[in-house]
Amino acid sequence: MVIDTGVGLGQCEDLLAMADRWIDHWKISFGTSALVPKELLTKKLNLIGSAGILTFPGGTMFEATIVRRHCRPYMRSARGMGFTAVEISEGSIDLSPDRRRGAIECGLDHELTVITEVGKKDPSAQPSPEQLADQALQDLEWGAAWVVIEGRESGTGVGVYDEAGGIDTKAVETIAERMGDQADRLVWEAPLKDQQAMLIGRFGINVGLGNINPARILALEALRTGLRFETLRPIATRLAAKGQWDPTTREPDL
Repeated sequence: MVIDTGVGLGQCEDLLAMADRWIDHWKISFGTSALVPKELLTKKLNLIGSAGILTFPGGTMFEATIVRRHCRPYMRSARGMGFTAVEISEGSIDLSPDRRRGAIECGLDHELTVITEVGKKDPSAQPSPEQLADQALQDLEWGAAWVVIEGRESGTGVGVYDEAGGIDTKAVETIAERMGDQADRLVWEAPLKDQQAMLIGRFGINVGLGNINPARILALEALRTGLRFETLRPIATRLAAKGQWDPTTREPDL
């Protein structure tokens, strides 16, 4: 999932030409979609959508509208502008379970793919791993297609990350165990390379990763496919241990 904080139309065209096959979700982050001329935004969304990529405004935009009791107008507007999905979150606010479910249903009623986010942006108000997993499972039952684990743009101090961006592996394992076979419907916000490498190592190359800087799309794909140190080294070590590669022996001429 790409985090777009202000990618221009020309840059967007270049990114898609280079890397559209590696992108599943494209988030117009924060409330920035409200600050872009509608005609330009719609043109950009149509361009991204033509590559088969889901587009959605950031959850903060949803939260800003729901506190003003504008849920349905927001969904209509998102659909009308060309978004194909919507993010339901409580990063800055609190919703009752019934209100959260109603927001999910509202998105579905407007033929939008619903992506929810679990977690809080305030470092002092972090849910437990069990609470994150339980909310994710509930959201999926209510109709969400994917659930994002909050990590913020910085990847520090929230969710499964400490203040330096290190991963709480115990928290990750707790969430994975509680999610069971639904864990593959999670998108882990992981803007930092070491976070990405750890999650790829734990869940495999197709793990859902979010808040990826547009300039780092190909770098992440290289990481996924074992074309960077963090993921190539384990592959080489594993092949050597199995006798499938010997660093001391030349390959035969073919």
